[in-house]
Amino acid sequence: MWFEILPAMAVMSVCLTIPGISTTLIQKYTNGGKEKRIARNRYQWSLMERDRRLSGFDRYYEAKGLDTINE
Repeated sequence: MWFEILPAMAVMSVCLTIPGISTTLIQKYTNGGKEKRIARNRYQWSLMERDRRLSGFDRYYEAKGLDTINE
């Protein structure tokens, strides 16, 4: 009957979900606990460069607080 396909469909959906979730978790772990930022246009790129410059560590994902920025 039609319900015989449900176990196979569940296995297939789990197998297709695992790479997306694992990629997100790996990127979050390697970027210091923050998700990966994507610069799709020039404005977003300039914001990432600003954050990289202001952090003092040459990494956009390590931010200083507003009270420690002297510029």
